[in-house]
Amino acid sequence: MASLSGADAEKLQKLQSAVSGLSQISENEKSGFISLVSRYLSGEAQHVEWSKIQTPTDEIVVPYDSMPAVPTDSAEIQKLLDKLVVLKLNGGLGTTMGCTGPKSVIEVRNGLTFLDLIVIQIETLNSKYGCNVPLLLMNSFNTHEDTQKIVEKYKNSKIEIHTFNQSQFPRLVVEDFMPLPCKGNSGKDGWYPPGHGDVFSALMNSGKLDALLSKGKEYVFVANSDNLGAIVDLKILNHLIKNKNEYCMEVTPKTLADVKGGTLISYEGKVQLLEIAQVPDEHVNEFKSIEKFKIFNTNNLWVNLNAIKRLVQENALKMEIIPNPKEVDGVKVLQLETAAGAAIKFFNQAIGSNVPRSRFLPVKASSDLLLVQSDLYTLADGLVTRNSARANPANPAIELGPEFKKVADFLKRFKSIPSIVELDSLKVSGDVWFGTGVTLKGKVTINAKSGEKLEIPDGAVIENKDINGPGDI
Repeated sequence: MASLSGADAEKLQKLQSAVSGLSQISENEKSGFISLVSRYLSGEAQHVEWSKIQTPTDEIVVPYDSMPAVPTDSAEIQKLLDKLVVLKLNGGLGTTMGCTGPKSVIEVRNGLTFLDLIVIQIETLNSKYGCNVPLLLMNSFNTHEDTQKIVEKYKNSKIEIHTFNQSQFPRLVVEDFMPLPCKGNSGKDGWYPPGHGDVFSALMNSGKLDALLSKGKEYVFVANSDNLGAIVDLKILNHLIKNKNEYCMEVTPKTLADVKGGTLISYEGKVQLLEIAQVPDEHVNEFKSIEKFKIFNTNNLWVNLNAIKRLVQENALKMEIIPNPKEVDGVKVLQLETAAGAAIKFFNQAIGSNVPRSRFLPVKASSDLLLVQSDLYTLADGLVTRNSARANPANPAIELGPEFKKVADFLKRFKSIPSIVELDSLKVSGDVWFGTGVTLKGKVTINAKSGEKLEIPDGAVIENKDINGPGDI
């Protein structure tokens, strides 16, 4: 590790003695935080030398279609699945969509939440193959209490659910480099969860990792709880076990909507994640181009449990630090975070898998809810599947105005979700309300003039139109 200058070493020492007095967090959390800060101060940020970047070969980013078919014998499948654990990143709140509590309890379709769908999927697997795939939820201090109450409702399900918390770190006051909770801000605002790169040490520190290993589990499939496409895939699991790959990141071809997503590169003989923040300014446009960097990280990750244990014990997982400046009650603070995808370079025989786009269906905004609640998708056994009646492989581009941002408002403004199988793009702005049985096709823009309410009547069929008032429908 790079050594610290005198001033920085003194800063760190002061911080360390302040942190040691914080009774709200464990010794593991304190030492994890201090080691993150000291890495940050030593300026360890790796700048990528652009000329050394190589496009990964098919051996490193394996095309999904080239992976061997899964054994059809159900006893073989049971054996595979009994080595698996599913972990969902459940630390996020639904605030951006106007909801209180964990994002995973937003209703996605037919009154079922993200969590309901995940539980149904895994129950279906466990029943079908007689296996025991457990579900782990990594919560943050923001979602822990609510999640504990919510998982109660699954206690009679055919599924073991375990929850554990990711670390709780103090926010750093920029001005004097001291922890915010020491400034009398003792509430939740004084703290932050340090990104999902924390998943590996949190698994270990919670005791869950050893418990899983003792039950013969070998791999964990990690994914965001809001990615409806992140379902258990036997083909990937089978490939990893056969080839002893300790880590696999699912990537998928970039479209113009994904230009900011991290990509996989070969760098000095290893596969690694390249994020936009690491790209020198003069190469940002090249990074965003679909020609040179054709794939992006879905954050569906498959990781060997023994390898996690080894690397956490060796303190080897030194992922790039993402400094995230914030402001709390007018005080400028800094939170240092890491991402799980950046860990790829520390694992042996790590690979990417270039998977179909269907494995990436995140719900980040109400416009995504419109997609998954529409006739563009069907729901069975907890799986959301795309309607084969749509010819275009890409989903329609949907932009809804701020009136639709909160889930409750979104639901009020649609009497029923329109048919969008033949829609290319939709842009809605202003005070717009949709009746039942509306069909949208081609390119549609609907704009209510300021101060006017615009109602789309029941049964309306709108194709390739700009609508600025009732007369245009």
